[in-house]
Amino acid sequence: MFQKLGIVLTLSFSAVAAAERGPAVPDYPVEQVAAHTYVIHGPVGYPSPENQGFMNNPAFVVTPAGVVVVDPGSSVQTGEMVLRQVRRITDRPIAAVLNTHAHGDHWLGNHAIREAEPSVPIYGHPNMIAAIEKGVGHTWADNMLQLTEGATRGTEVVGPNHAVDHGDVLTFGQVDFRFHYAGTAHSTSDVMIEVPTEKAVFLGDNVNNQRIVRMDDGTFAGNIAAIDMALGVPGEVFIPGHGRTGDRSIVQAYRDYLDSLQAEVARFYEEGLSDFEMKPRVAEALARFREWPGFDDELGKHISLSYLEIEAKAFQ
Repeated sequence: MFQKLGIVLTLSFSAVAAAERGPAVPDYPVEQVAAHTYVIHGPVGYPSPENQGFMNNPAFVVTPAGVVVVDPGSSVQTGEMVLRQVRRITDRPIAAVLNTHAHGDHWLGNHAIREAEPSVPIYGHPNMIAAIEKGVGHTWADNMLQLTEGATRGTEVVGPNHAVDHGDVLTFGQVDFRFHYAGTAHSTSDVMIEVPTEKAVFLGDNVNNQRIVRMDDGTFAGNIAAIDMALGVPGEVFIPGHGRTGDRSIVQAYRDYLDSLQAEVARFYEEGLSDFEMKPRVAEALARFREWPGFDDELGKHISLSYLEIEAKAFQ
């Protein structure tokens, strides 16, 4: 989700993980957003010592067969906080963990769940599993450690051990979890998870509510296609990767940002402007999104990435 500082840590993660753990993440409020669905809305920002790396929206659904946790956060400490909040609601066991994509701010908290429940199954897209096998988890863990000045110390990489893909359905206690995958969107591994009985949809980072995130691993056309897929789901409660839970208007608003940016870049591309030259004009055209966190940090990169997409399409 972040590339603000572009840091690549050279410390040995294995040596750090063996050290004493960083401080506990304080308890954040757990909010009921549907009949049996709860969300812990994280701070909106980049990883820092102040937020201890916690900035996504961990969530859980209480089913008759146990608790299904979605994206338990960026560290073992965040995962432990999620477990504490689960126990405020229910004493049912953890039935499963679902991960939406390979960006570690969403899933490094798996460590805490697996530590508490050693046999718990963890699900993710095959591309997420492949990326972790290639080392992306250690890269994210190291970056978190650096950006939080050691607050996530002790976090170990625990990725999914079961694959799920588009159209798959997992059932826990007669509660279905339906997976939607549109191909490369925000990243190559984003799944969205529909829970029909809850009328809820977990969007991952394909949609964020008034928060602009990195697109280095995705495509704008693909992200828009994924959002259109989400808008086709008959849900009422939409849980974004970052920002507040809302109705389908938050899905449409994020689509409007992506579509507007892509349209403006295409227009200035046709006029012969470079990505650098068009940035102030695109920023002016997208002024209605200026107050969204991440706008100033990500806009230049978004323009460059969109420019490359448009250029590649022009030469097909």
